[in-house]
Amino acid sequence: MVDFRPFRPFIPRLGSGERMLDRVSPPYDVISAEELGRLKANRFNVTNITLGGVDGDYSAAGLALSSWIEQGALAQDRRDAFYTYRQTFCEGEHYWQRTGIVGIMAAEGYSERVVPHEETFPQVKEDRLNLLRGTGTHCESIFGIFDELSPGLRDRMDEVETKVLEFTDPQGVRHCLFRVCDPETVAAVSQELAGKTVLIADGHHRYETASRYAQENPGDERRRFVLTTLVPSNDPGLLVFPTHRLVRRLQVPPERFIALMEGTFALEEVPDLASLPAALQGRAAADLGLVVDGRAYLASPKGPPAGPMWELDSYICQERVQKGEAWPVEPEVVYEHDTAMAIGKVAEGYQLLMLLRPPTVGKIWELARQDRRMPKKSTYFWPKIWSGLVYYRMV
Repeated sequence: MVDFRPFRPFIPRLGSGERMLDRVSPPYDVISAEELGRLKANRFNVTNITLGGVDGDYSAAGLALSSWIEQGALAQDRRDAFYTYRQTFCEGEHYWQRTGIVGIMAAEGYSERVVPHEETFPQVKEDRLNLLRGTGTHCESIFGIFDELSPGLRDRMDEVETKVLEFTDPQGVRHCLFRVCDPETVAAVSQELAGKTVLIADGHHRYETASRYAQENPGDERRRFVLTTLVPSNDPGLLVFPTHRLVRRLQVPPERFIALMEGTFALEEVPDLASLPAALQGRAAADLGLVVDGRAYLASPKGPPAGPMWELDSYICQERVQKGEAWPVEPEVVYEHDTAMAIGKVAEGYQLLMLLRPPTVGKIWELARQDRRMPKKSTYFWPKIWSGLVYYRMV
């Protein structure tokens, strides 16, 4: 059973001259160093907590968060509620809207009801655990997907919701948060979600960390839960982007690297690098684009083994490009979801670009239900769930 409950979050209370953008941020793991400096310059911005550790110690961040509450910069809602989180944005030639339900979900590890889809980085989990230990607060929401919300319940939530906050981020995404505190509606949401399966779309590290934190605090009911936003799989605004891979320096000469790739791929050179993304469309799911020292190729794997993982270009990339004798030492990989920016990095001197395509939500579900994990950074759900709109305090 999925234990998904309403809660009483702390919500930003703006002072004179403040904007909501001064308080919120993208998730901790997609913020550039330059952007982080701008965000942290705002005294009450959430990044001062989520990225406020010193050598892994977040005790000072915990004290800062407590002081924000004492000063009234954060105020706790008066009653238990769920929250509707709508993001409206333009992608391509269309406007989209994605709607999630924000609450707290029991963090009890993975099971038949809560399933992962990607591998994780151990060092990241250790840092996020230190954040929880130092603050006793979830400042960022994980992002889960479930199959479908009944239309009647969706309509009912729309009827009783009241607006809490709104802002537009620098990428033009409109974020709106609404409160749903009608007791009958709240009970109906918990009851319906109890019978669903939740796939972790974004926030594997935070979910696994929250589960470990709960184990460290047995008997403490508040620490059993993690801040969660759940979106139905059939939501029209549920978009998935690919995450391309780049390596700045090859460890063997480019001609040698290409020869090694020809051992496992049929390579078709594309004369114009800019046309590579379009040339990749419509090809088999396992095919990928390779740019080696400025030369662009369509790469089709030779005789991949049977199995659903070998139908993923991210898995092919991991097993047949990022491993083997081309790499005496494991390469340092840079991840980039924006295709134009990934191609631009070739001009900046990156010798290898691995251009991928996004898996469908159906494929992600298929593999997750088979207890198979995609390689790290196989998906990029967009837009991101922003941080600092609500805080789940456990102390």
